[in-house]
Amino acid sequence: MTQSSEFENIDINSFYDNEPLLVEETVTEVFSPKEGLTVKAVMDKVRGLDPERADIFEERIKDLEHLAQSVTRFPSLLERHELAGGTRTPIILIESLIKHLGQGDATLQLPSKAVLGKGFLVAKMHLLSSISKYAGRVEGLEKESKDLANDTILAMFSLLAEDVYLNLICDDTQPMEYRREWALSLLLLWEHWNDQNVENVAPVLQSVWQARRKLAPAFGTMMGTSELLLISMQMDEQWIAFIKQKMGDSGVSQAMEEFLFGISYEQIGTLRSILRNKGIAAIGRDEVSAFLGEHVKADAGLDYRDFYSMYTVRRDNARSRARLKLEGPHKTLEDYFIQFVTELNKEKQKNDAFADS
Repeated sequence: MTQSSEFENIDINSFYDNEPLLVEETVTEVFSPKEGLTVKAVMDKVRGLDPERADIFEERIKDLEHLAQSVTRFPSLLERHELAGGTRTPIILIESLIKHLGQGDATLQLPSKAVLGKGFLVAKMHLLSSISKYAGRVEGLEKESKDLANDTILAMFSLLAEDVYLNLICDDTQPMEYRREWALSLLLLWEHWNDQNVENVAPVLQSVWQARRKLAPAFGTMMGTSELLLISMQMDEQWIAFIKQKMGDSGVSQAMEEFLFGISYEQIGTLRSILRNKGIAAIGRDEVSAFLGEHVKADAGLDYRDFYSMYTVRRDNARSRARLKLEGPHKTLEDYFIQFVTELNKEKQKNDAFADS
């Protein structure tokens, strides 16, 4: 009889069946400690310069406090509860997400706390952005303005991460172990609306977005090779590893092209054919709409709303291709990157386990 391996796969369910998941006590504060200090510094100055504006900001903060308190009144997603529909535990919720998410809009499959929390997050983003923009016009508050702008973008990435986790959970080509881990990450995100993966991934994707705008893609070959190299030189080790290991995958490279050029896989193919037939080597971003014969937003600013809007276009296109089994990327670049980060973390955990043995 062959001796069993010293290490074996353990179903994530086993962590929930024996004892409840420990969580920190939910707090009702609107801002994180860091955000709170920055907002206070701005408000102290605004109160002296523009009392009427300060009153408006304080009213909005109170509105957010009421929203936050409403969210916390809903049962925790990380504990066992006896609800009107029956018993709910984290593992039951995880299995339900895996089973029921898929075709169509997922809103009615999501816990009430998740939906309400999402509304709170959007309202918080808008308030942080408003305070940031006002602070940017006040001498001496330049740092606070920049910090609040970064906090707004980080909150936007939490919203984006929800979409990514939902997409990955629905992918039945992925190992069940990964899908359960993404479902657990989603529960943690819904409970606190912050996520360790988001904090690690957000600065990378934000830097890619910023670098993308500074570069001039060669809308002719539509390859973006030089742009990709320049972007990669500014990134961290995870991004470089992602480029090296995954760019040979057609789905990843197509998703990267959509991200870089700001137009869909289908539009890229059409534009490539038009330019080839006309014998044109390259065009600029501002010429794309004219050649395609339709208005396309190939460029966008650094505003958090622009980033999320263009992401959702790529997301919806990818979902449609996957559903209709069409050519082109079936996931966004963000999906592929967060999936890759999960794979890296799993590999690191295994290596650490062997090293400790």
